[in-house]
Amino acid sequence: MTSIDGCRPLRDAHQWLGERCITLFPCLSDPVRRSSLGLMVALLSLHVITVGFLFAFDRDLIRSIGRMTWYSVLYLVLFVVVLIQYFFTSGSSPGYVIDEMNAGNEPHATFSTSRTSMQSAARRNDSPISPLESYHLRKNITRMNSAAWTKLVTELYPSWLTSRNWTCAHCNIVQPPRSKHCHDCNKCVLQFDHHCLWLGTCVGLRNHCRFWWYLFEETLLCMWTIILYYFFLRSKFDKAWWKEGFAIIFLAVLIICLIFLLLLLVFHSYLVMTNQTTYELVRRRRIPYLERVPESVHPFSKGLWGNLVSFCFPCDRTGPLERVPTEEELQAKARPYACVDFLHGRCCC
Repeated sequence: MTSIDGCRPLRDAHQWLGERCITLFPCLSDPVRRSSLGLMVALLSLHVITVGFLFAFDRDLIRSIGRMTWYSVLYLVLFVVVLIQYFFTSGSSPGYVIDEMNAGNEPHATFSTSRTSMQSAARRNDSPISPLESYHLRKNITRMNSAAWTKLVTELYPSWLTSRNWTCAHCNIVQPPRSKHCHDCNKCVLQFDHHCLWLGTCVGLRNHCRFWWYLFEETLLCMWTIILYYFFLRSKFDKAWWKEGFAIIFLAVLIICLIFLLLLLVFHSYLVMTNQTTYELVRRRRIPYLERVPESVHPFSKGLWGNLVSFCFPCDRTGPLERVPTEEELQAKARPYACVDFLHGRCCC
């Protein structure tokens, strides 16, 4: 009985500390956020420890920093850039469906003004306005209600799937093509790729380009750090046994990280060139509007150059909502390649 009473102050102190931490940092109340924050701290600690070890014990590197040689300064710049890119990508929005829907709901003018502007645009183009073009013309002008959003999104799907319900069971929002609900973020994400626990956010339409650049910069930093560790172990000055032991362990960890980084970089480069996402590639047969598409056809591809432009500039004038190609367009994408197709980048269609 005495032992139980003796442990009570410790339990009370632990409970009080936990409540204070949750009050100061509300994100800690979510188990998913806690695990993500733990991975982020571990990743940043790995950067600081592996690089800090070199700057603390590598005499050649220390001398080069003292002389301000170009490669030591460049290495430090790359290290800082990687950390900045990491926080920049981690804090970026992947592009949420609700935000896109609300952007179309902002009232900036009266209905008569919007109708006049759309009619004048149609007369200038001398062609009827499609639902998708109509949406982008009205996006920052008129108030779009839920029914208009539903009609717009429904017309982006092929005719043989018009009877299907595209409303998200969690957000109660009609999902455009290529979007998916993320249970970790609890939101529907435009052009959903995956949820990255290391970043603590989803990778989607708005931040996929930043994610690719982060992988590229991280790969360069990892390769450069491996080279520095190699020369550290090859150096002739006397080193304590524990320094060599830690250097070998860090080198092994960095090599494993480099393998995964290279695989990720190559994989996402392929996705960029073909305008695909990880979710579409892995769950292709479970996505209703892709189940009829042959494996060799990339339905949303615009050709190599078009895919690169869309990837680097996701907020261009074409807008984030993509229409599912018709059967005729899919047949055109499925035809055999000619030499001219490689010149125009159709090899990635």
